[in-house]
Amino acid sequence: MTESAARATMRKLPPVDRLLQEKAVRDLEGEIPHSIVLKAARETVDDLRNRIRDGWSPDPDDLSPQNLAAQVRERAVSMNAPSLRKTINATGVILHTGLGRAVLPEAARNALMEIASGHSNLELDLETGTRGSRRRHYAELLAEICGSEAGFAVNNNAAAVFLALNTLARGREVIISRGHLVEIGGSFRLPDIMARAGARLVEVGTTNRTRIADYEKAISEDSALILRVHPSNFRIVGYAEEAPLAELVELGGRHRIPVMDDVGSGALLDMSRFGLQDEPVVQESVKAGADIVTFSGDKLLGGPQAGLIVGKREAIDDLASNPLARALRIDKLTIAALESTLKLYADPDSAIRAIPTLRAIAKPIQEINRAAIRLKRRLTQAIPRITIQVLDGVSEVGGGSLPGQSLPTRLVSITADGTDFANPNDLARAFRSADPPILGRVADDRFLLDPRTVDDADISAIVRAARQIFQD
Repeated sequence: MTESAARATMRKLPPVDRLLQEKAVRDLEGEIPHSIVLKAARETVDDLRNRIRDGWSPDPDDLSPQNLAAQVRERAVSMNAPSLRKTINATGVILHTGLGRAVLPEAARNALMEIASGHSNLELDLETGTRGSRRRHYAELLAEICGSEAGFAVNNNAAAVFLALNTLARGREVIISRGHLVEIGGSFRLPDIMARAGARLVEVGTTNRTRIADYEKAISEDSALILRVHPSNFRIVGYAEEAPLAELVELGGRHRIPVMDDVGSGALLDMSRFGLQDEPVVQESVKAGADIVTFSGDKLLGGPQAGLIVGKREAIDDLASNPLARALRIDKLTIAALESTLKLYADPDSAIRAIPTLRAIAKPIQEINRAAIRLKRRLTQAIPRITIQVLDGVSEVGGGSLPGQSLPTRLVSITADGTDFANPNDLARAFRSADPPILGRVADDRFLLDPRTVDDADISAIVRAARQIFQD
């Protein structure tokens, strides 16, 4: 198309004001803010201008106000839709960081909605009518469950570690094994967090072997803290050794140096009952005498995102009085969800049934197999020309927890040879584009769905998405 022809074509585009008067667009009034509709109309016209400049020759119907109004409506609806959306996790990764880690228990969801719907006594003592502390809603409960003297919470475990280092070791030395200098998600490295907290790193031992004597040799008059970090997102196997926490506590006691244990994933139940090994239990660290124990709320505990801190009362009070604690504190919604989740641990067996994370970990293979067969049957009915199979597989706990360990599962495989989705990556993309988005995984040239992380209520949505994908 020549430049003059392109200009002539662009003059045929209806003005934005004309598009806003079309019924398809006017019907959005009261449903979508006018500013968004106006932006959608302008972007629709601008996109057409750019396409024409690039050589596109539209048919007359392509530029009709009715056709463009439909495009404006679709764009406005898409722009107004929330970016953060509920998804269906069929990956088999129970604590999927990209999908928000732990699913909240029903009790926590109900408590969150109750508090979100109105005012609350967040920092008000109802008995005296005076201002109180938001800690009182969860701190005593947290300490009781963990067997510690006190408890505190901030917005995530990195914040908990940062606050503890800044409070207990600012300007002084922190002794840590080289094997514990971990990097967590998002390229955040423990040495960097330590430096920002104002503490000086003293590395001891080697990556795979650190003995109690290594810690003792490093102690000086400037030593403020002995830090142990559970390497929750990797494992060192083979020729490896590390000093037990009890020995570190004894050493710290002799030299009047507090000991901090960052256990990371926050297991309040022994994971070995589910066939998973070597995951530290918070209560055991407290029992061993650690002054401070830090862990996440949205991993194996199964609650909201939070950095939980338990231990000796004096140390916890020091952390809580640090001015940074206010910047890192949790809000009323997190407190509501955390308190409700913690209360479920009063009965461990009930907690396993009530907390989705624990329920998914503990789910029997027989139950998973029944769900896989049920999903296969419904998919076969919905898309009869597509190959659906049930296969053996493994699930992962995820979220930086229990690396190298897996849980047996049964997978539903979808292969679509001879269709537009013969490439499993294309099929995975199509399921991600569904409403709600469905996340599976691709392996061995197959698209796979893992029922371990799928609620029975979500099966209908998966079937509906499959039908839509292959009908289109």
